[in-house]
Amino acid sequence: MQKKFLQLLAALFVLINFSAAKAASAWTLPESGLQVEGAAKQNYIAKKMNNIFHPAPDFKNDLKNFEVPDGWIFETLYLNGLNVECLTNPNGDENRVALYIHGGGFVYTLDDGHRKFGTKLGILANALQTYFVDYRTAPKNIHPAALEDVFAAYQLLLTRNIPAENIIVYGDSAGGNLALALSLYLKEKNLPQPKALILISPSVNMKDNLPSRKYNLEKDLILGKSSPWYKGVQNRIYFKGHNLKNPLISPIYADLKNLPPMLIQAGGYEIFLDDCSELAKKAKADKVQATLTVYPEMSHDFPLLLPELQESVDAFKEIQTFINQL
Repeated sequence: MQKKFLQLLAALFVLINFSAAKAASAWTLPESGLQVEGAAKQNYIAKKMNNIFHPAPDFKNDLKNFEVPDGWIFETLYLNGLNVECLTNPNGDENRVALYIHGGGFVYTLDDGHRKFGTKLGILANALQTYFVDYRTAPKNIHPAALEDVFAAYQLLLTRNIPAENIIVYGDSAGGNLALALSLYLKEKNLPQPKALILISPSVNMKDNLPSRKYNLEKDLILGKSSPWYKGVQNRIYFKGHNLKNPLISPIYADLKNLPPMLIQAGGYEIFLDDCSELAKKAKADKVQATLTVYPEMSHDFPLLLPELQESVDAFKEIQTFINQL
């Protein structure tokens, strides 16, 4: 991987790209969100997701049309085929930088929904810069392609004179897997660790079908049986031909000692609930500071897909507090 990184770095050049997105006011963390309870909440989530899965002509999808906040700078860095995007907040803290690794089952590339979500996460950290990695995906690419790209992006930050202790790594879903794998790879190479890992609905066990993947199969309205995205959970094509107990594929099997503090967020109805709870147990057993919060009755990756709900606002506030307390 180091050889690949040097090849990528040798071909680096930067293009400041203002035409890639429109300008808008920066997102601010709301005091409260939409409060819906019980069956009404599940009906709301089901309707919202059905509109995303099968949009009507008049449906306004808030996961599209990313806009650069007014006064911010958006640039794309090209690393010999790998795109790393950088969003600079002129009012951000120069001692904080966010690296966001998006989810999507290792098959979906970086899109506007992820850019919007990553921007929110950067704002929660009051980061001067937020980086987005458009890593290679399946089926065209398989492991370790995405990890190589994420590692190259992290090394790029270091070459830009960003201290590792200033970097906060975010990852949701498959991105949570890659964020944890990145930290493990850095440990293998005796390279500096980031300040913290923020893992939202991470999938960390590709080998075993943990119980929540069955008992939450019907309840998870975002990634469960009713979702067209569920087949990606079953196929695992990105890991085709590999040993699924490899710690860089299933970090639950890794030695987590000396990894940075991590915040793990999960929905009580999501199929990866046991992935998250087992990761928290493993981290604590390996003497790693780990905080697990389970949001009752919520589906997979809910802060990304349902940001208007009170549970998502609570999750955002928790992330902000966790970072500020480090």
